Amino acid sequence: MVTVLRGNIVHTPSFGKLETVPGGYLVLEDGVVKGIFPQLPEEYAGCPTEDWGDRLILPSFADLHLHAPQYPMLGMGMDLPLLDWLNATRVAMFSSRHTDATLILMEELERAGVTGYVGKVNMDRNSGVAQETTEESLRETLRWLEGCRFEHIKPILTPRFTPSCTNELMAELGRLAAERNLPVQSHLSENAGEIAWVKELHPDREQYWETYEKYGLWKPGTLMAHCVHSDERERAAMAKAGVWAVHCAASNVNICSGTAPMRRMLEEGVSVALGSDIAGGDQLAMSQVVVTSIRASKVKAMETGEPFLTVPEAFYLGTAAGSRYFGGGEGFAPGHPLHAMVVDEAAFPEPARELTLAERFERAVYLMDKSSISAVYSEGRRVK
Repeated sequence: MVTVLRGNIVHTPSFGKLETVPGGYLVLEDGVVKGIFPQLPEEYAGCPTEDWGDRLILPSFADLHLHAPQYPMLGMGMDLPLLDWLNATRVAMFSSRHTDATLILMEELERAGVTGYVGKVNMDRNSGVAQETTEESLRETLRWLEGCRFEHIKPILTPRFTPSCTNELMAELGRLAAERNLPVQSHLSENAGEIAWVKELHPDREQYWETYEKYGLWKPGTLMAHCVHSDERERAAMAKAGVWAVHCAASNVNICSGTAPMRRMLEEGVSVALGSDIAGGDQLAMSQVVVTSIRASKVKAMETGEPFLTVPEAFYLGTAAGSRYFGGGEGFAPGHPLHAMVVDEAAFPEPARELTLAERFERAVYLMDKSSISAVYSEGRRVK
């Protein structure tokens, strides 16, 4: 079935490139993008049309790193460095270590129309009251994988980070990743104390990343959050292996980890996406994650002179990069299911003059909140 969306279409078909189509038409067939047109081709005349008038139609955001159980901690403990923050809250989870709770989370996300990955966290050492035994962690991981029968929410193996996983657990997770072709997510080089701790635990490895490589967890599509202090050698290893860096600018500042060299990573061929890192990060809204990433890059620019991220570049990292990670297209690429949001600017301040569509887009990135979103499309389905 062909359907048509009409509105002011704005997207980033490649890193740093902004394409605007005022009053354009986005044509879908069974939820898959057929094309973007300034005028509706005759062959689609008479097809069902959702007319969004003067509103903006933008690609939807992708949050590639957050800890769902930490949401109640939002805005707390912001005066603590990373390792103290983790000890004070006693949570550092993507989902949690609990199989049943993780399956409930996945079920709720599926029901809400979200697409993506959720991981049951593994941690059998240095994890306080949340710690599992190695046997329990592996047994419950297998039980969780048996229960993962969702269409849009898929499992991802989640060793919390190297200090919280024994060698035995890491080796078994690496074996599972290979046998079942499962993706992996964890943390990497977030702060200096963490890096020194990893070196103490693995004196046979020169760098942090090699502790994941050692057990088969360093592979194409692995997501590594933060990478604030990844040096040239570690970044080269990421680019070579196809490992992704997930930039979490807000939490990196909030818990005094530092500012990641995003421009340098991108120039060196590392794939980069953005994450809110709730609750080290204090904003769940990905529009604010994009804005914070721009601001962090400006701090880095003042320190090093490297160019800061522009709005289209940061928006690409918060939308198209994540889409690419999940196998989708960049921007509204033909041949891929639609992931989009419709933004209403009615509540924004009255502009002093008529704005171009590019200026309206920039203002929307900075000013939008959830009340601005009129509709959301996920995998071609309208879910809001």
